[in-house]
Amino acid sequence: MNISTPNTDQLLARDSFIERNARSRAKALLDENSMRELVGPFDRLMSPWLAMQNIVVQADDGVVVAKGTLDGVPTVVLAIEGAFQGGSMGEVGGAKIAGALELAAEDNRNGVPTQAVILFETGGVRLQEANLGLAAIAEIQAAIVDLRRYRPVIGVSAGTVGCYGGMSIAAGLCSYLVLTGEARLGLNGPQVIEQEAGVAEFDSRDRSLIWNLTGGVQRHQASLVDLCVADDTAAIRATLVDLFRQGVPAQPRSAQYRHFLASLDQVDTSAQASAQQVRTIYAKGGMQ
Repeated sequence: MNISTPNTDQLLARDSFIERNARSRAKALLDENSMRELVGPFDRLMSPWLAMQNIVVQADDGVVVAKGTLDGVPTVVLAIEGAFQGGSMGEVGGAKIAGALELAAEDNRNGVPTQAVILFETGGVRLQEANLGLAAIAEIQAAIVDLRRYRPVIGVSAGTVGCYGGMSIAAGLCSYLVLTGEARLGLNGPQVIEQEAGVAEFDSRDRSLIWNLTGGVQRHQASLVDLCVADDTAAIRATLVDLFRQGVPAQPRSAQYRHFLASLDQVDTSAQASAQQVRTIYAKGGMQ
């Protein structure tokens, strides 16, 4: 979909999803009065590694696990708090997400049709926890693949952090992926690319370049996400309801790797590609 520019009255009336924190986002998506939080902040399950490095910890390790119903169907919402350590994944937060997905899959095997939403606001692995964070992300990815056989796993990235690193791979494994125009999706962030390959490869200060290549609108037009929606809580919730009603897709995007690899083979790496060139390349041949 194309996102039209809202006027002043529309902006004032809109309930911004981006401006909500992780817990508020989860509550807003679930049916009214149905949310209960699992392993919440009062359980004090925090990263044992950050304190050792004199880094302030957070009581929920930046991940909210909310169980309830959406459109009357049992649903778990896993919301990453981008304001804490850039939404990075460590041992505890990653285990909360992976464990919740694994329990949802077990629900389905026991006849309870539990579905899942993951709210991606993350820069990827938490560098302070290194291999522990990478292992946690791998467990999340395996759990998504397991659950999506039974019920859809829907990923949403609204902004402002975006979705990067190993968690962008997790997002690509979701049954459906939804972004706003303000969101960004990529394996490596702009600053990482500039640091490793130089400013000539990617200028991290060029905001127009960043959103033209990795923003929600571009990613949707390049077929890397299913929908690009406005930053409106009600619109995002309605989108999730509609996608869940569609059920498990006949073929997940990750199974269409031949199409995407063939598209990558057409990229001329000797020059910076434009947004239109990227869309044209991915459009060739169409989705399988």
